[in-house]
This record gives sequence, structure tokens and C-alpha cells, in this order.
Amino acid sequence: MGLLGGSFNPAHIGHLHISLMALKRLNLDEVWWLVSPQNPLKSTSGMAPFAGRISHAQAMTRHHPRIKVTGLEALLDSPYTADTLRQLRKRFPQTRFVWMMGADNLRQISRWNHWLEIFRRVPIAVFARPTYSLSALSGMAAQRFRHRRVEPHSARRLATMPAPAWSFFPIRLDHTSATELRRLGPKGGIAVSSKNS
Repeated sequence: MGLLGGSFNPAHIGHLHISLMALKRLNLDEVWWLVSPQNPLKSTSGMAPFAGRISHAQAMTRHHPRIKVTGLEALLDSPYTADTLRQLRKRFPQTRFVWMMGADNLRQISRWNHWLEIFRRVPIAVFARPTYSLSALSGMAAQRFRHRRVEPHSARRLATMPAPAWSFFPIRLDHTSATELRRLGPKGGIAVSSKNS
């Protein structure tokens, strides 16, 4: 099971691209989008309402039944990824999870709450992002776990590998930016609000 967390403010073709690639390259049954009520590292300014972000993400994935949009982090009351993973492992003890993220998040994951626990709890799949990949691969997390890196050709069994295990996929780069979509307003995605619901 692949887990892709984020604000999805708004969900866009880049999220879909990564998810479809993960289903294929990681031999996953499903990918769950974990729409976060509020990323602790991001400002609430410009954050669209939670329900609107979920609705937009569901509309984007309506033709992809193996991608499930969820508000689990709100239900679990877990603003931090480490807490979410801890609770998901308790609720689904037989499920093998893979945490998915773009190279931009690998670059700054050392700022996340209990980031070492994340690496030690589930395998991680990292996907190339424009302008971030080189700095991410030379960053703290990649260097800390460099001996646990799995080459892409072996990543089909990443979900079954004991953590820490991570792989970097130099996939075709998608230049879609949620920041740019928000700048475009309703033409680029969903309407934003200065208040978070």
C-alpha cells in the first residue's frame, strides 16, 4: 500500500503522475492520498478548506480506482507523519506500507517531527522533482541512510523489505506546481481561502 501525504492544495497532475508510477514500479495494490488538515511546516494563509481539497482530489482520481483519497489524518488527529504511520500500523497490522514523497520533501525531511522514526518504520519511495533531486540526494537524510538505498530495478519488492529501506526514482519530471496553481486562482485549481477549515 502506497501512502502519499500532503496538503494537496490543490491536488494536481504531478500527484497523479507519482501515484500511477508507484502503482507500476512498486507493485502496489493501492495508493492512498492522505490529505492533511494542515501541514505544521506551512502557513495557514492561502490554504483552501479541508473539505474542498478532498473533493478536488477525489475529482482528479475518479477514473483511477486504485487511488483512494482519504482524510485519515483528521480522523486520527495526527498532524505529524510519524504519528500517522504509528497509528496506521496499529490499525492495519498485516498491511505493508510504503511512504511516497517527492525529492523536495526528502531534502527537508530532517525538519519533520521524529523523521528518523519515519525511516525506521516504513520503506520510502522518493520521486524526482524539478530542481530538487540533486540537493535532496546530497542532503542529511539521504546521506544518513545511504547504505539502505535500494536501486530502482529492485524496488518492486520495496514494500516487503524491512525498514529502513528507500529508493529514488529518476522519473520523467513533472513541472506542475501547487504554488503556481494557487496563483492562477480558480482557473488553476480550487479556490483558496485565508482560513483553514
